[in-house]
Amino acid sequence: MHHASIRTGNIYGAVAFYEKLGFSVSERFTAGITLACWMEGLGGRIELIQIPEPQPAPDAFGDEHYVGYYHLSFDLTDAVSDLPTWLASLQQSFTEASRHNPELFQPLKVLLAPTQQIIGEHVYEVAFIADTDGLPLEFLRVLT
Repeated sequence: MHHASIRTGNIYGAVAFYEKLGFSVSERFTAGITLACWMEGLGGRIELIQIPEPQPAPDAFGDEHYVGYYHLSFDLTDAVSDLPTWLASLQQSFTEASRHNPELFQPLKVLLAPTQQIIGEHVYEVAFIADTDGLPLEFLRVLT
């Protein structure tokens, strides 16, 4: 896959959010009349596109009847030693950033605290957070 595209109501806030997750801007460009960029990190590439006059997105995580793209998932198995500690540190980072720059950052919204899930023959640690526009993001680690 080349990239996953994310439409955002505020590209500056979205870039700052994804930079805190470990992404960095690799290309800036325009898409029609709007700002866009590619960001690379966590083993993948995303495209952020600023949407003029954005409308609230559906609640893909909370609405059990929602149909469509659900979430992006990032494998942190080789990057972190445990998901709860990583998530607590990330929450602290966003809390501090929101105190110093509330126009750009908000406290991190955790949709699902780290939990274990059996999928096939493996046990995973899984957590979900929301990005600046409410898009669910999954982070997982293979435990066994």
